[in-house]
Amino acid sequence: MKAEHSSPKLFLGVSGASGAIYALRCLQMLVEADVQVSLCYSDAARRVLAEECGIVLGEDPSVLLPDSCDSKLVVLESNDNIGAPAASGTALGGGALILPCSLSTLAKVSSGSASNLIERVCQVALKEAKPLLIVPRETPLSRIHLDCMSRLAWAGATILPASPGFYHNPRSIEELVDHLCAKILGVLDIPQTKIAPWAGSRKTT
Repeated sequence: MKAEHSSPKLFLGVSGASGAIYALRCLQMLVEADVQVSLCYSDAARRVLAEECGIVLGEDPSVLLPDSCDSKLVVLESNDNIGAPAASGTALGGGALILPCSLSTLAKVSSGSASNLIERVCQVALKEAKPLLIVPRETPLSRIHLDCMSRLAWAGATILPASPGFYHNPRSIEELVDHLCAKILGVLDIPQTKIAPWAGSRKTT
């Protein structure tokens, strides 16, 4: 009998930094890539989502997706539920993405804190040597923040600041957001079709 297709799994934790559009668009691109997403918003992230995107998130994650996306691929977890499947190394799947990652969450994770689901999943990813991608957006950074990033990188996490590039000549905010999200999916080795790979620049005379 032919084995049934199994979609890759990923935990997406959204903390309370500005940049709610990054998490929203990345979630959509992950679902479009047929990735099963265990999604968790902190209370602060829900507030930022409402203020920046006009979306009030209740218990139904389908409000975050266009009709063309399969909402069944997304399971919305409470940040208070440290017993969620993703909190176990046997069920985490392909790793964890924290987008955006507030500097408060960054500091707590770097110290080993596991007081909520987002923090717990980060600790599980590190101890199980699974991908942990941290996307801080806040700026400027103090020496404390840089030290926290260094500790996380030393522990095995990848730090990918939300620093949009302009070499692809973006014409809108959406293109800037998509470019960063495509970078994130590329680091996680998840295919996407929104942004073509960089083909190099033409030599000018």
